[in-house]
Order: sequence, then C-alpha cells, then structure tokens
Amino acid sequence: MDSELAALAASGATTLVSLMVTDSWTHARDLVGRFFSRSGADGIAITDLDTARTRLLAAEATEDTQTTRDITEQWHTYLQRLLQAGSATGDDLRGLLTSLQRIANNSDRQPGTVHNNIGGGVQHGPVIQSGRIAGLTFHVHHVAAPTQD
Repeated sequence: MDSELAALAASGATTLVSLMVTDSWTHARDLVGRFFSRSGADGIAITDLDTARTRLLAAEATEDTQTTRDITEQWHTYLQRLLQAGSATGDDLRGLLTSLQRIANNSDRQPGTVHNNIGGGVQHGPVIQSGRIAGLTFHVHHVAAPTQD
C-alpha cells in the first residue's frame, strides 16, 4: 500500500474514533455505515463500531488513553484492509473523511451565550425563544377584557 493511502487510512481512523465520543456520533455512524455497506462489510463493521464506542466512552470516564490508541489502531488496520482488498478506493475513503471532518468541525462549535428578555407588561399569547423559526404561523384570537360598570 502506498504511503498516501496509509496516511489516509490513519487519518480516517483518527477522525472516526474522535467522533465516537461526541454528540455528532449518530450522524457520523450513519455515514460510516453507508460507506461500509458499499464496501460489502456493513454488518460486522457496524456492530464493531458500536462496541468500540461503548469501550471508548468507558475509557473516557476512567481517562484510559491506551484504549483510545488501541481502538484507533484497530480502525486504521480495518480501513487499510478495505483499501488493500479493493473493497474501497482512496477516493471513497477521501469522500468519507471529508464528510466526517465536516461533522467534526461543526461539533466543535460552541454555542454563544443567549440572553432573552421579554418586556412590555403581561403577555397574553405564546412566547417562543429560538435561534431560527421559518414557516411558522400563529392564529391569535383576542378576547375582549370584561368591562366594569
């Protein structure tokens, strides 16, 4: 295997393992699952991903860095074997890696601080706090206040 593909497999394994312990894992797992499905290795590989994630989460809780290195090496070897067997091409793995890195970059973003203030007295309708709302319509029926005689 040439050095470029070996480096690609190493980078793919590192990115994959780093995403396993993030909130973005579900999305990343779906992408990796489709990649493995195309390469004909989906069933066992998905089970192995889930097992690896469970081990990583347990290792993270005990600050066990050796487990992280072991799992990264396991996936590096697995990706290399896919490339060597011709089950996946360098372009296939590059595409997956690009998608995984995009997910990783988005999961690194920290939300900003949000301060919400509602003013103007008593609110008699819905109050919604959100960053974005699109296509939402409110139908508010105004009830006349009772008059006092």
